[in-house]
Amino acid sequence: MVRKLRFSEQKLLKKVDFLNWSIDRNLHEVRVLRKYHVSREDYTVYNKLSRDIRTLVEKIRDMDAKDTFRSECTALLLEKLYAMGLIPTKQNLQLCENVSASSFCRRRLPTILLKLRMAQNLKMAISFVEHGHVRVGPELMTDAALIITRNMEDFVTWVDSSKIKKHVMEYNEERDDFDLA
Repeated sequence: MVRKLRFSEQKLLKKVDFLNWSIDRNLHEVRVLRKYHVSREDYTVYNKLSRDIRTLVEKIRDMDAKDTFRSECTALLLEKLYAMGLIPTKQNLQLCENVSASSFCRRRLPTILLKLRMAQNLKMAISFVEHGHVRVGPELMTDAALIITRNMEDFVTWVDSSKIKKHVMEYNEERDDFDLA
């Protein structure tokens, strides 16, 4: 049995809505979580990383334009973000300000599988990764949160013992036979 609330407690609780939290009102976050099938914890980590990148860009921008340290830091940051695939080119710092949590989500292994047309949809790509059908280089990957760099993107393939790889090979052989006939 719960005791009856005092007047002061009732007055304080009038201001709190237990059904609609202000955190859940963030539509952009919910949209990204649904689009990329990302957990909220991963999203907050990506959001923090993108915020750190933006603050780093602001600090670099605040330096003197003729400073050699600024040009070195700019070149290193642009090279690192380009190699990770978070920015499209290494032109200027303006591109680094556009890095967001979605940029990190686009570089996850299931999204790259979708980009390489190894899966029909993102949910299927996530299940392929979690069931151990995908490898990156010689390593079997079962973590869907793995960030794939531009260099690693070329080494994403099926595991040799995967039934999906066998089905793809059989399909390609049938298609080749059909094309020759």
